[in-house]
Amino acid sequence: MRQMARILVLGEVLWDVFPDSVRLGGAPLNFAAHASRLGHEPRLLSAVGRDELGRNTIAAIVRLGLDTGGIQVSGSHETGTARVQLGPGGQADFTIVRPAAYDDLDLSDEELARLAGWQPHTLYFGTLFASRESGRATLFRLLAAVPDAARFYDLNLRPGSDSPSLVSELLAHADIVKLNDAELDVVHRYTDLPGDLEGFCRAGAHRYGWQAACITLGARGCAILVAGEYAQVPGLLVTQADPVGAGDAFAAAMLHGLEQGWPAAKTAAFGNALGALVASRPGAIPDWDPSELI
Repeated sequence: MRQMARILVLGEVLWDVFPDSVRLGGAPLNFAAHASRLGHEPRLLSAVGRDELGRNTIAAIVRLGLDTGGIQVSGSHETGTARVQLGPGGQADFTIVRPAAYDDLDLSDEELARLAGWQPHTLYFGTLFASRESGRATLFRLLAAVPDAARFYDLNLRPGSDSPSLVSELLAHADIVKLNDAELDVVHRYTDLPGDLEGFCRAGAHRYGWQAACITLGARGCAILVAGEYAQVPGLLVTQADPVGAGDAFAAAMLHGLEQGWPAAKTAAFGNALGALVASRPGAIPDWDPSELI
């Protein structure tokens, strides 16, 4: 049984700009922070600008206890931002400014060799970073450099950065897939995979060889398939502060369960618990402790 995983985490680092506040976020950073609190060793690969937000980003990442060695500084673009509006039911709507500093991330052959030598067990990625050609090229160079790493694709679809061809391509390169129920509807339209929960998971696993697939359902919990074992587990009732980051926390908890070799239902319940805990507190990376999940 594995107790700790080395995880390469590729993608955007940005600031979520709410009507009344500005908070550090970006799905890869959120995921890395939560995975670290669960005892794993994430290595974040991204870039910030030569600006105040960039300096604040580096300082915040240090406070989170994450390694900043994989964070580059762009001389061309400002640190990423996303304007967030919370709609009915707490649904978050994002307007993301592109290009941003993270779009300038450039991994040299020497850096790729160093990362390969670290022998990561998992490579985490999403759709947004790969939606520009430079990001897609960087992702596929990294995939080639660490062929033994499990490929965790957390879709996190955003309007304008979710082309059918890209999503279909990334699904085909994944070993582990996580998406929400709204994204399931989109992927059903993009592909001929079934639109029902269990059918989607099983058909995707059969077609692409996924080791695991999970669809989060908000307060209703999630549906998950792990090594052929399917479970649908109800969510936990909490008072929601904001939903931003809850899905990223769930992804970290899901990976934790997979690393521990837990059955599908236990992995799902753990993911529901951490997602609910994060949703009950303001910010994508609120303070929490693993003891709260026991």
